[in-house]
Formats: sequence, C-alpha cells, structure tokens
Amino acid sequence: MRSLSEDVYDVFIIGAGISGIGCACHLKEKHPGKRWAILESRDDLGGTWDLFKYPGIRSDSDLYTFSYKFRPWSSPNAIASAEEIKSYMNDTVDHYGVRDSIHYGHRVLEVEWQSHTALWMLLLDTPQGQIRVKSKWVFSATGYYDYREGYRPEFLNEELFQGEIIHPQLWPEKLDYTGKKVVVVGSGATAVTLIPELAKRAAHVTQLQRTPSYVLSRPRKDPLASALSKIAPAKVVHSITRWKNTRQQRLFYAFCQQFPGLARKMLTSGVRNQLPPSYDVDLHFNPPYDPWDQRLCAVPDGDYFKAVSNGAASVVTGGIERFTENGIVMTSGASVEADIVILATGLKVKLFDGIPITVDGARVSIPDCFVYRGCMLSGVPNFNFAIGYTNSSWTLKVDLVCEYFCDLISELDSTGAAICVPKGPSLNTQSKPLFDFQAGYVKRSAHLLPKQGDQFPWTMSSDYVLDQREFTKKPALGVDLTILPKPVVCAEATV
Repeated sequence: MRSLSEDVYDVFIIGAGISGIGCACHLKEKHPGKRWAILESRDDLGGTWDLFKYPGIRSDSDLYTFSYKFRPWSSPNAIASAEEIKSYMNDTVDHYGVRDSIHYGHRVLEVEWQSHTALWMLLLDTPQGQIRVKSKWVFSATGYYDYREGYRPEFLNEELFQGEIIHPQLWPEKLDYTGKKVVVVGSGATAVTLIPELAKRAAHVTQLQRTPSYVLSRPRKDPLASALSKIAPAKVVHSITRWKNTRQQRLFYAFCQQFPGLARKMLTSGVRNQLPPSYDVDLHFNPPYDPWDQRLCAVPDGDYFKAVSNGAASVVTGGIERFTENGIVMTSGASVEADIVILATGLKVKLFDGIPITVDGARVSIPDCFVYRGCMLSGVPNFNFAIGYTNSSWTLKVDLVCEYFCDLISELDSTGAAICVPKGPSLNTQSKPLFDFQAGYVKRSAHLLPKQGDQFPWTMSSDYVLDQREFTKKPALGVDLTILPKPVVCAEATV
C-alpha cells in the first residue's frame, strides 16, 4: 500500500467492501489513467463479510447474482459462507491489481466540496494522524448501516440476568456456547442463520420472535450451475446461471406483489412440508404482513427447519415482558430458560457512515435531497454512492451503478467539463421514502434518508431488468445533470 500524496486524486472510494472493490475494478478497467484510492477505516477488506463473526454467517442471496458480473463465481455453493465470499473478494482484488490502492485504517471524518476549485477536501483520521486530501470525485461505498453498533432495544430487568447478553454484530471471539441453553431473540436473516449452527453444540436453542418472518428453503448448490459446470467453462456457467436467477428473483417478487394471498399459501405450505405434521405453522411462520413487504429469509437446504424438526431448536412467538436471573418471561406468562441471550434485533441505518457532507460551507441536509438514479444526490456535485437492491442481490445494482459512474466520467472528459450536479426534480414531483420496504430498520430511520420521486430518474428502482436498460443509456448531461467547466483560479479571484 502506497502512502497518500498531497496531489489531486480523480476519485476517492470510501469503503473496501463488495461495493468499493467493485468500483475500483471498474475504474481500473475503464479508466486506467485515472488516479484513485480506496479509503477503508477497518484493518481488512470485506465490509460486511469481515465485520460479522457470528457462527454460520453466510449470504442469503445466491452468489451467481451476488458476485460481480465481471468476475465469475466458481465455488459449487450458490449460498456461500462469509469465508468463501471474502476469499472471492481477495481473489478479485489480486486479479485486477487493486490491492495496493487500498488504504487501511483511514477513516473519513468529513468531506467538503469547494466550487472555486472544483474539488473535494477530505479530512482523514489515519494511523499517522489526521490529514487532508483532495479529489475530483467521491464515491461512497459504505452501504447504509452503522458498522460500529447494531440496533439494540432495552428490555425490562436485563441487569438481573446472570448469563451473557450478546448482539451478533459484536460477537465475542471466545464465546463458548457448548452445552448451554441459548436464546436467540429475532426472526430475521441473522436469527435463522445462527440457529442451525448454534444447535450443533448448544444444549438447546430457542428462538424468541415477536413477529414471524417468511422463511424459504433454497438449495445450497444451484442445480443448473452444477449441471453446466460439467460441460461448460466457468464464465459461461456464471453468465447463464446469473441470467436465470435474476429473472427468477424478479418474477417471484412480482408474483408476491401481484398475488400476495397465493404467495403466502405457497410459502407457508413449503414450511409445513419441512416440519412435523403437528407443528403450529400458522403461529410461528405466518407473518401479519404480505410476502416481500419485508425481506424473505432464505435457508440453505432447509438447515434451519432440520434443527427445529429434530428438537435441537424450538420457536416461541410472543412479546417479551422481562428478564429474570435465569432467562426471560414472556407476556403470555411462559418462562424461557437461558445461559446466553443473543439479541439478533437488527441493524441501525447510517447512510454514508454518518460522514458530514459540506458544499461551499453549507452542511448538506440528506433528508432534503432527492436521489438521482439511486446513486447521486440532488444539489451535491461530483458525488456518487452505491446502495444495492433490498429485494434482490445487492451487487446487481452495484455493478450497474459502477458502470454508470465510469460512463459519467467519460462523458465529462469528452466535453471538458469538471463539475456535475443533479439539478433536482420538478416542483410538482411527489416525494416518497427512499425504500418501499417495511423492515423495522428501514422504518426506524426513514426520517434520516434522502427521498425519491415518483418518476425516473428520481426513483430508487428495484427492478434489475429495467435498470439494465436505463443505466446503459448515456448520462443525460444538461438535462437532469448540470455540468460546468473547471473554474480558473487566479491569485486574487475565481473567474
């Protein structure tokens, strides 16, 4: 890793997770002459896949769509562990030669746009102390949740509990749950991932959920990919399987939206087929909301249902009244004993890692901004960001955003322009929340997020096929985007 210089960079990428590395690879291929660097606050790459250390952590999207379009997924596992995903990211970094451009331990404290120089000034906290650096563009690849802490509700009488209370985002490295009674509070992806893994060594695992989630079993290995891999090269297997899975994802989502009642019956029927005949599926696996109002939980090869079926794990649905010395009392009056309580209660949203953004001395109010193509903010120059899909694989959107970002730079270079800023939608545009999604972490933070409009390009599209068509069009310079030449800075004035 080379040290950062005082010279002007073309792009600073904030974050070395799946989005940041994707952006770096696109820049390396499409703009080999540009000068850029990745600023990563942690000590290693990987983002989510390096941060979370809880047992069994894995993807809940298939890796043929979660992996990059330009880098085939070669593992036989379509649902993959964090270790496999991080190995894939390391291989990608080395294949594209971007490892030396990652600067670890570099936390961005603030970013300030100066129109008179057409540059961003970034204040960084580094191992050598605070420094300031300059760039023409900033690409935020920080995701949308708080890396330092998860959502942690407080429960009555927690202090009485004699065991350990843990949040999965801060998993203790040496936690020994062998032979212990473990309670997992939550019903989302983290909970259904933890439970079958914990059940292998714990005396018993109990899932406490206030509200059920839809849980769908999926094969760990993709049947089509497994068959094709015997006769076709990896790139062909990846391309065909990716095409098939993106269409399947979109068709299933559209089916759930169009026929929610039928989709509910199909999903609950699938659960019944994997649990004992007497199991109360309607109580524990029939949510009060429609399918895809919140994200579905995918479990590979039904491992979660196997743990419940064989008695290693059980499910309790209802509200928590209070903690006791030995466990938890439910609002129903039932008691659940525990040695360890794991609060798989979700994430805290923190867009752009909470970094203050200033334009010409004025702090940008993120909730007052509209998103442009889901990757820029109205009124904020030369600033791009990557937020993936909530109803499909994250990286599908990231690939499109990174390609668009590179095309935007090319278009500006061809015109000689240096500044690009989304104008903002028309005054009669109806504003909507950024995410049309009912997950708790989204609803808790809606007031902190930018808005979307009711018409493209001011929408946060969740349709990959539609986005493919729209993002491959040339950037609409001068239409939705104001472009300006680089200011000429003189000794005493800006012309």
